[in-house]
Amino acid sequence: MLFVLQLILPSLFCQNTEMNTTSMSIPSEEKKIIPDKDDRNNNFYDNEETFVLTPIELEVSGEIENPGKVDFSNLQKRSVIVKETLLKDDGSNTFVGAYRYDGYSLFDILNDRKLKKSNAEEFRPIIDVFVEIENNRGEKVVLSWGEIYYPNCLHNIIIATNVMRIVPSKTKDLWPLPDEYKLVIGNDLITERNLSSPTKITVRSYPRSFVVNRDLNPLVSNEVKVYEGEKLIETMKEIPNNLQKETLHTIFYGKGRGIHSTQPFTGIYLKDYLGIKIPFSSKNLREGLLLLVGIDGYRSVYTFSEVMNRNDQAEVLLVPSENEKDGGKFRIFPSCDFFSDRAVKALSEIRIELFPNP
Repeated sequence: MLFVLQLILPSLFCQNTEMNTTSMSIPSEEKKIIPDKDDRNNNFYDNEETFVLTPIELEVSGEIENPGKVDFSNLQKRSVIVKETLLKDDGSNTFVGAYRYDGYSLFDILNDRKLKKSNAEEFRPIIDVFVEIENNRGEKVVLSWGEIYYPNCLHNIIIATNVMRIVPSKTKDLWPLPDEYKLVIGNDLITERNLSSPTKITVRSYPRSFVVNRDLNPLVSNEVKVYEGEKLIETMKEIPNNLQKETLHTIFYGKGRGIHSTQPFTGIYLKDYLGIKIPFSSKNLREGLLLLVGIDGYRSVYTFSEVMNRNDQAEVLLVPSENEKDGGKFRIFPSCDFFSDRAVKALSEIRIELFPNP
């Protein structure tokens, strides 16, 4: 399996180091942050008052060896900037407001939790792991493990403890403020997964079994079966001609083997293919997972939202590879990932399911 590094220009908050509005040796809720209303510097994201959100207790459970409460005291604070927008029942959307959130990244929160995969004997890679996050009102959202640990830009998913409005200089719109700790996902376009008052993180491996054959030769799948839940909705034998092809220039780089090549991928956006088959709904954005399976049993998990709902144009590509005997006839390329662990060759199944299961 080739590993891929996508070359992209880092965004302003891509590296997401400590927020620069206050010293991180003292939590922001213990130190007054003075707004820069006079534009003394070039930072647009420190011009307003920062508000403290109501704390919660957060615990981690599931397929890990060391479950328990989250201790925020030794974690570094980070910042993300978001333009919050929600879906309406009629499929349109409504803008909520623009904010800078400060808090603790999910990367850091889960970093010392040792995975104990329930299916490790069958499939050892961690790329079929995901997390469910729920609040004290029973609302839940899902995130893939790759979404947390594989992206080109780390620390864009946080548990926010503080918030600042990003106020337009002319209209002076004062967006409504949340009042509780909040899960904030910086790469979502429609922010349905931003969850107020999260209290529990459950780590899971995808609960489907497949035969693994790492010695399959030739490694070729001539069709892709597409499922919505248990229902087979299509058997794809050719890439649709009516969907626009895109070329993404990349550097192939392996976590184990290092550099492979510098050849680009050409294919269609997976979101364009699935978008005409699967509803773009609040429930799918919150709870939808995609399982992509190779004919050799290799598989990777993505959330519906990270494939269908990105704000950074780092798309997942469905690539035709007709004449390849190692990975044909279809493959997946995740331009959003630093490594290509989640790139599946000889793609044979796409499964779209809701978790928690309805």
